[in-house]
Amino acid sequence: MEVDVVPIEGGELNVGPQHPGSGHMRILVKLNGDIVESCDLDVGYVHRAVEKLGENRNYMHLIPLVERPAILDSIHMNMGYVMAVEKIINVDVPERALYLRSFAAEINRIASHLYGLGILGIFIGHSTAFMWGFGDREVWVQILEALTGARVTNSYIIPGGVRRDLTPTIIEMTQKAITYTRKKIEDWRKIFVKNPTIIDRLQNVGVMNKEQAISWGAVGPNLRASGVYYDVRKVEPYAAYSRLDFDIPVYKEGDGYARTLVRFEEMEQSMRILEQIIKDIPAGPILSERFLRQIPPIRMKKWVQGQGRIVLPGYYASFRPPRGEAVTRVEAGRGELLYYVVSDGSPKPYRLRMITPSYRLINVFKNLCKGARYADVVSIYGSLDYFPPEADR
Repeated sequence: MEVDVVPIEGGELNVGPQHPGSGHMRILVKLNGDIVESCDLDVGYVHRAVEKLGENRNYMHLIPLVERPAILDSIHMNMGYVMAVEKIINVDVPERALYLRSFAAEINRIASHLYGLGILGIFIGHSTAFMWGFGDREVWVQILEALTGARVTNSYIIPGGVRRDLTPTIIEMTQKAITYTRKKIEDWRKIFVKNPTIIDRLQNVGVMNKEQAISWGAVGPNLRASGVYYDVRKVEPYAAYSRLDFDIPVYKEGDGYARTLVRFEEMEQSMRILEQIIKDIPAGPILSERFLRQIPPIRMKKWVQGQGRIVLPGYYASFRPPRGEAVTRVEAGRGELLYYVVSDGSPKPYRLRMITPSYRLINVFKNLCKGARYADVVSIYGSLDYFPPEADR
């Protein structure tokens, strides 16, 4: 018996923009049957014009602004910018403040990864992972709130140091969070990582080999999941990372499953770092002596005794850095974050440029979708931990 085979004609599908779902972007998918022939990302729905607005804000007012593109990872957005400003004004940061920067950054990294894993879970139909991701993240967000006074956009790091010091309560909260998270990760492995359905949705899906990862501009966990040992904390150490002992998880498979495993292992390494900081953090000031001596003695006494917040010296209101430029890099939750700041000697930057990890992922996402099945587009999206506001800036 002969059967006529009727070819399935291709077509175009709009995915988004909708939240939750595609996030703040539209994905235009061209299909041949259920095979993706091309994937174009229509981005910019949450463009904040941070770089242009930076030309009309003084240097301190810019701190909350640069945090906005990635509120889930605001410590890293804050730190990269402040490091660039510190290069231009040539200020040294006290040792204790460097440790505190790494402390806040690693808490932020864990919280960011848990958010991303929760989103990946709901993308591929695992609602428990979604609830666990957001619930477990809350433990770490509360520590940041106790340390900085804010839940997400922390504005904790300032030129010359940080705004607040560790307290015994914060140390206790962190130790309890580490114990809780280590136990919970074992539960994650049982119900999510080793789940046959999750493995089928992620293994051999969105495969990116080492050469492709480099040529497409992948960064962070996505780069390391493709066999590339690269982490700014090791390659170009900043804050206190040169004094801390930690490993960089690397997988060679380059698929969605490997990208997921890297993030779980990075959380363990972040907890190792936090334990070392709690044990080894040196005593001393948390703000450069250059600025401390500008604080009135009465206010300084109250601040040291923990009776109030630091009242920043008037210098911060509208300082004028010398002419110059600076480039800084940090290893944010989603990968390398680069800042370029130019000073013309006025109280406002002449130019601000930020290249975020998710901005680089636009090209990676487009390339990985080609040849994939339509049902795998969400798996690829979730495994990359792409965050549209971070890309749009």
